Amino acid sequence: MYADFARREARGVSPTYERLSFAISADEEILTLLRTVPKPKRQPNLLLGVVRLLGGPVDDPAAFHDFTVSNWPAVAAELRTRATQTNEAGRCALLLPVLAMLPQPLALLEVGAAAGLGLYPDRYFYRYDDREIGSSGPILECTLTGTTPPTRLPEVTWRAGLDLHPLDVTDPADVAWLEALIWPEHHHRRDRLRAAAAIAAADPPTLHHGDLVDDLPRLAAQAPADATLVVFHTSVLYQVPTERRTLFVDLVRELPGHWIAVEAPDVLSYEGLPPAPDKALHNVLALDGTPLAWTRGHGQAMAWLA
Repeated sequence: MYADFARREARGVSPTYERLSFAISADEEILTLLRTVPKPKRQPNLLLGVVRLLGGPVDDPAAFHDFTVSNWPAVAAELRTRATQTNEAGRCALLLPVLAMLPQPLALLEVGAAAGLGLYPDRYFYRYDDREIGSSGPILECTLTGTTPPTRLPEVTWRAGLDLHPLDVTDPADVAWLEALIWPEHHHRRDRLRAAAAIAAADPPTLHHGDLVDDLPRLAAQAPADATLVVFHTSVLYQVPTERRTLFVDLVRELPGHWIAVEAPDVLSYEGLPPAPDKALHNVLALDGTPLAWTRGHGQAMAWLA
C-alpha cells in the first residue's frame, strides 16, 4: 500500500511523502502497529495527516518512525476516530466544465462534503492554461486537454452537504485537521484552503451528519423544485465498503437531476475506458455514469476523453 502510494501518488508531487512512504513500506515495526487498526484506517494519507496533526515530523523517515512508535496510542486513537477529509477546493476545477453545461440554476448536494469547500464552485477563480473564469476567490489552476474550457460560472441557488463526520470551517481544530492533510510542500494548496475556508465561513454551508445511503434521499428531497439537482462526490467512495457503494450507486441513479462522480477507476468501473494518460494515479470524471475525463487527484489536470 505505501510503496504504491509513493510510486503512483506522491512521485513527482511530494518528494517528502514519496521518500517517507517508501520507508514505511519497509518498516516492519510500523506496519505491525498498523495491523492493529481496521484496514481502512491504515491508508497513507490518514496516517501521515494524523502524525502531522500531533506535531510529528515527516521530513525524516527515522524521526517519523521514532515519533510514531513512541506515540502509538495517541496515533492509533486518532486513526480510529478520523477519516481522510482532504476537502480540496481545487477539485472544483474538475467539476466546472460539467456544472456549466447543465440547466441552470443548480442545487448542489455533495456526498462526503467534509467542511463543504466543494459546495462553492460559483465563488472561486479558475485558470485553465490561458483561459480565466471568475473575478474573485482563490485561484484554481487546472491543465485542461481534449476540450475547450467553460465560459461561465454556474448559478447556484441551494447547496448542502452530507458527511459521517462534518467539519466546521469556523472551528480552528477542524481547520487544523484539514491543513494537516495537505502535503508538506504544497504551500499553494494550504493558501487555497485558507481562502476557500474564509468564503465558506462567511456563508456557512448546510452540512448534515448522515450516511450516503440511508440519509441521501431525505436531503435530496429538500432541494428546490425549480433548480437542477446535482449530487456529486470527489475521491470519497474508496472509503465506503463495496456493498454500501453498490447500494449508493443504485440509489443515486434513481434520484432526479444529475450525478457527477470523480473517483478512481477501481472504485467506480466503466466499460471501454481508454488507458490513463500516464502511470500516475488518475480518477475518472463521470456524468450520470458516463466517463468524461481522466483527472489528477487535487484538480491540477484533466484530460477529456475523445
